[in-house]
Amino acid sequence: MSNHSGCIGKLINVIPSQNQLGENALWHAEHRAIYWIDIMACNIHKYRVDDQSHQQYHLPYRIGSFAFLANQDTYQVIVAFEQGFALYHLETHAITWLSQPEITQLGNRFNDGRTDRIGHFWAGTMVETRHTPEQQGSLYRVDNQGQLHKTFSNIKISNGLCWSPDGSIMYHADSERHCIYQYNYCQQSNTLTNKKVFANTEQHVFPDGSTVDTQGYIWNAQWGDHSVVRYNPDGEIVEKLIIPAVQPSSVAIGGPNLDWLIVTTSRIALSPQQLQDYPLSGNVFIYQLHNITGIVDTPCGLIHT
Repeated sequence: MSNHSGCIGKLINVIPSQNQLGENALWHAEHRAIYWIDIMACNIHKYRVDDQSHQQYHLPYRIGSFAFLANQDTYQVIVAFEQGFALYHLETHAITWLSQPEITQLGNRFNDGRTDRIGHFWAGTMVETRHTPEQQGSLYRVDNQGQLHKTFSNIKISNGLCWSPDGSIMYHADSERHCIYQYNYCQQSNTLTNKKVFANTEQHVFPDGSTVDTQGYIWNAQWGDHSVVRYNPDGEIVEKLIIPAVQPSSVAIGGPNLDWLIVTTSRIALSPQQLQDYPLSGNVFIYQLHNITGIVDTPCGLIHT
């Protein structure tokens, strides 16, 4: 592993959000804004880079992840709320439920989600409170007609969804298993094949949110390890960034030139000593990247009438 490749520059901004559980970093090019969520506070945050304005949208339920919709009202989003998928309007608060596939599974909630390169929205569930030994999470895909597809189960904490630049490889983490997997993804038939282990983390390190840069390298927030790592397509760590927070939770590459590394963090379950040692925990960190750019997330292609 090289610490001298120089792709990660200095910390250029800290957005003081003090989130309990910040997640789902997202760059919106048209809004020129960074979005992210605080799962526990039921909030979506928006930070506009031009005037540094920071606003919050309060939601009626905890939120695991969200994405903007293509060709729709600019504030219409698809949300994986804790209990299922819905369309939600950030300003009118109108909600339209699409599916609640695990509403009867006590102790599960939806977590990390993202759109693939053809605009389907994926999100998985996690076992938040275990009630039975066989309790498990699953991964779901919402297609452009709003139909729900369960892709696989046997997940403890679904996380780290991202796709290769051409969309043909999907990456998915199971945080509690300390593992990032990769699949071949056929965008015509929407099938996943050839599952294999992409990377493992140490027992104190939990792979959280991920993104992919234009070179096809994977960036992963490593909860519990104060770090964001960059893997090459063979699963080897080529860069490791230490950040001033214990629990990095998600990453995006955005900014006006698509060369900022944006990292959300969490304060949840930190001890008083950890909060004293890492007072910036829960904030959003922005680092300058060199000779690396990101890929703007494909908006969700759901046709909503």
